Amino acid sequence: MIAGIDHFVLTVRSVEATCDFYQRVLGMRRLDEPNRPTALLFGSQKINLHEVDRTFEPKAKRPTPGSGDFCLVAAVPLAEVQASLAANGVAIEVGPVERTGARGAMMSVYFRDPDDNLVEVSEYRLT
Repeated sequence: MIAGIDHFVLTVRSVEATCDFYQRVLGMRRLDEPNRPTALLFGSQKINLHEVDRTFEPKAKRPTPGSGDFCLVAAVPLAEVQASLAANGVAIEVGPVERTGARGAMMSVYFRDPDDNLVEVSEYRLT
């Protein structure tokens, strides 16, 4: 019944700080449209951003900055992601470590965004 994920929402303290981080560190593209949440585009998905005091309806029951914990699949080798993290002063909390994703074995690094959401970026192993 479900084919994939189109988007998810992050509640953030500052849309500007969040966009700066994800654009600079992970190469996402910002999209602003009238009367719509600001979005970060990557691959064929997006992250909608709701600023904590300016959310859109409908929304989560208790939207809270820093409650996100998600995994993104890298479009480049994980070493390039690690280099971007280092160049931007982003500390890796865990990794690289082996994990199992929806499609099998992968290597992952974990770090925090400006709201302390836990971000995992992974590279699937070649089989």
